[in-house]
Amino acid sequence: MSTSNTPVSLLDLEQPNDFIRRHIGPGRDEMASMLDFIGADSLDDLMQQTVPAGIRLPEPLKVGEAQTEVNALAELKAVAKKNVINRSFIGMGYSNTHTPNVILRNVLENPGWYTAYTPYQPEIAQGRLQAILNFQQVTIDLTGLPLASASLLDEATAAAEAMGLAKRVSKNKKSNSFFVSQGVHPQTLDVVKTRAEMFGFEVIVGHALEAANHDVFGVLLQYPSSTGEIKNISKVIADVQANKGIVAVASDLMALTMLTPPGELGADVVLGSAQRFGVPMGYGGPHAAFFATRDSYKRSLPGRIIGVSKDTRGRPALRMALQTREQHIRREKANSNICTAQVLLANMASFYAVYHGPIGLKTIANRIHRFTDILAAGLVQKGLELAHTTWFDTITVKVANKAEVLSKATAKGMNFRADLDGAVGISLDETTTRTDIDDLFAVLVGDNHGLDIAALDAAIVENGSESIPQELVRTSDFLTHEVFNSYHSETEMLRYIKSLENKDLALNHSMISLGSCTMKLNATAEMIPVTWPEFGQLHPFAPIDQAQGYKEMIDELSDWLIDITGYDSLSMQPNSGAQGEYSGLLAITRYHQSRGEGHRNVCLIPQSAHGTNPASAQMLSLKVVVVNCDAKGNVDLNDLRTKAEEVKDNLSCAMITYPSTHGVYEETVKEICDIVHEFGGQVYMDGANMNAQVGITSPGLIGSDVSHLNLHKTFCIPHGGGGPGMGPIGVKAHLAPFLPSHSVVGLEAGGTGEDLANNGAVSAAPWGSASILPISYMYIKMMGSEGLKKASEVAILNANYVAKKLEGHYPVLYKGNNDRVAHECIIDLRPLKEASGVTEMDVAKRLNDYGFHAPTMSFPVAGTLMIEPTESEALAELDRFIEAMICIREEIAKVESGEWDATDNPLHNAPHTLADICDSNWDRSYDRQLAAYPVDAVAKDKFWPTVNRIDDVYGDRNLICSCPDLDSYRDFAE
Repeated sequence: MSTSNTPVSLLDLEQPNDFIRRHIGPGRDEMASMLDFIGADSLDDLMQQTVPAGIRLPEPLKVGEAQTEVNALAELKAVAKKNVINRSFIGMGYSNTHTPNVILRNVLENPGWYTAYTPYQPEIAQGRLQAILNFQQVTIDLTGLPLASASLLDEATAAAEAMGLAKRVSKNKKSNSFFVSQGVHPQTLDVVKTRAEMFGFEVIVGHALEAANHDVFGVLLQYPSSTGEIKNISKVIADVQANKGIVAVASDLMALTMLTPPGELGADVVLGSAQRFGVPMGYGGPHAAFFATRDSYKRSLPGRIIGVSKDTRGRPALRMALQTREQHIRREKANSNICTAQVLLANMASFYAVYHGPIGLKTIANRIHRFTDILAAGLVQKGLELAHTTWFDTITVKVANKAEVLSKATAKGMNFRADLDGAVGISLDETTTRTDIDDLFAVLVGDNHGLDIAALDAAIVENGSESIPQELVRTSDFLTHEVFNSYHSETEMLRYIKSLENKDLALNHSMISLGSCTMKLNATAEMIPVTWPEFGQLHPFAPIDQAQGYKEMIDELSDWLIDITGYDSLSMQPNSGAQGEYSGLLAITRYHQSRGEGHRNVCLIPQSAHGTNPASAQMLSLKVVVVNCDAKGNVDLNDLRTKAEEVKDNLSCAMITYPSTHGVYEETVKEICDIVHEFGGQVYMDGANMNAQVGITSPGLIGSDVSHLNLHKTFCIPHGGGGPGMGPIGVKAHLAPFLPSHSVVGLEAGGTGEDLANNGAVSAAPWGSASILPISYMYIKMMGSEGLKKASEVAILNANYVAKKLEGHYPVLYKGNNDRVAHECIIDLRPLKEASGVTEMDVAKRLNDYGFHAPTMSFPVAGTLMIEPTESEALAELDRFIEAMICIREEIAKVESGEWDATDNPLHNAPHTLADICDSNWDRSYDRQLAAYPVDAVAKDKFWPTVNRIDDVYGDRNLICSCPDLDSYRDFAE
């Protein structure tokens, strides 16, 4: 803007809340300086030098003009108000809940929690690791099993994972059948059937009591059942186990505060959703699933485990245990492809348990159960028949006039479960009030029902309740650990949350330059709608006509993403990137089957691919054939053609990443697609690197058939400490009829009107984690066509700037045409390691002392660091990171020359903690100032790692995945 007295046209004035310049870090002058440094005249010139001409978009995106934050929020609010928020009594694994405000404001709405990355660098992630460990403890205590994971995606996918575990560990090796009780939630059965079909398993559905009558490797039961019944399942469990089967039980954490835990009844696996522990329904997610099993099955457990180890000072320290189980290491031998947990939501659930404690949880559960008893007693008194005589929070009411009952309920602002024959389901929760009970009586009995809630309550108190069988009333204690009995006032809870937050480095402190993870700005304006009640309080199975706001938002977002990707249809159901891969490969498999070519079962995957690619392929029982890369890191075309021709009769697909996993725009990408198509295969393009494509090129234009989109990368949904995520898939028209369906809510293929009823679901909710879709919606709306393209261009500029600044100090491993990288670059530490003994781990940990999270370490090439600065980082932050890397190189040189000892140096001993600096016995050859404040910039805003380098080997050999007692902490130091 001009600063002279010359009048400026109103149209030339910048909006003070113009979002594009808020999102993109470098200003106009900074970009000019950076372009000059790397030798480009403009952003357009840089694109000409970097992106192959044959794949550039011929015309701009059709997303439209950018909107200001104010206007975009106002427009989305108007859309949100089209949702009708009835009181939900639908149940089926989703409950209304009160999110404690201290958790809402200080966790869900706090960038210190939601912008953090997966805790692969545990020394700077001890806060969220403690919160997840608490979640594991909640799971262990309430389920009655000794080992728990750090969360899975949702209850339905957790059940499918239980089936996979059962197959791996069952001693009934000859069986290929899995039994599912008819009392399991229908959406869970849907997901399990889809997964089983691809593994070649037979799913048998029947009454739970029939389970032992079948020759099966595993069984899935629901306790309480989907319709509310509580049965003693201990004999069923014992009988199945006697036949060498594994028994998994889907359950409910709130119910388990009152019911005998399935683990005490003999179950091998217990799973379910932790949603009702303070996480809004959000039209289906995101919600953390819990998963517990026996200690002997720990090597087969899906997902992550947080374990207790020790640091170099002998102090207890937390880390992800057994990390070789992760997909990027085990690849097609991984237990599952679900590398994404729901960490933010697991944290919320654990804080909910900490805040309420065991007494508070029992109080909530007893209140829910008492209201259910009152409702049931009143209905029976008035002559209505209930399907069961036992329940915790759910009753099934038989009605002759079901349509009339549902109509009356809707008129009174209530939703019942409507998919039961001749009956309606009613589930109560912690938000239920006396007014709700009175309204329920009015709908089911009549306005003049004459029932006295107080009198019904008094009768229950006097006569007792038998709705939970006496032999199933919980007698064991739970949540006895100190952490669940210490923070029940808001003051104490606030300080506890803050104390954990202070231990974590997140985007609100400094850049996180992780390659392939795109840790960009998660703008406040994008996050605000997530906690609007219009989006948060809707049940995923509410009638569609009550969710018109969601429909409008999802439809518009889908149209934008279809334009951005160059595809024809899109499914929002996959609720992680890995789930998106699975769903895309599933669509390809069903496509081949529809053409009578179901024998096509070979998947070609470059050796540089993300580990989730081969892991996803094995979920479809595809045979993985690895394609070599050439010396420049590109897919070896000759090897690709040779292998594609060798398997041409059975070629299903190839999975590629673009730009390549090595951070380069491969010139031959169209030819790669052509080769695969020539031999009858489909091309799956991994969406991890879409941040270098949006507005510049597109997967559809390049020639691929299907991609998933990491909305938690390119499209600004935050990582949340390792989740939430979303992985919708875009497909070409021929694959649209094979997108995921849903057994509870009917879906159509986007834009085709074709019924998807027989395709099976991949997630519990029809639109996945719908409540976080407003984040991507707001991002695209505020950026518009121009801003989206500019974001990609500046991401490429920032990466080339960093690469050129560092190339005189570290080798940059791969480059494309004109020595350009795409949106990320790989620096090679292997020569330095050979010369000095300093490892990539040393560099990563030393960066912590400089106030930075390490880049991606040893992926896709061992001994390297992959750096992705994103478009959101300003020049000052880029230069601060570059300064740190150059200083570390100078430190390596001192080790290399012998000036510093191989172990007595700040690299080997990094990260340095306050305990180090304050130690009166400091005996190192370098001074404390260099250790803690290696450059002046660090002193301005020092982030202190709270533990020293953690002993990974000790943690794996001494696995502890629950909260240790105080004596255990003392033992570490001895």
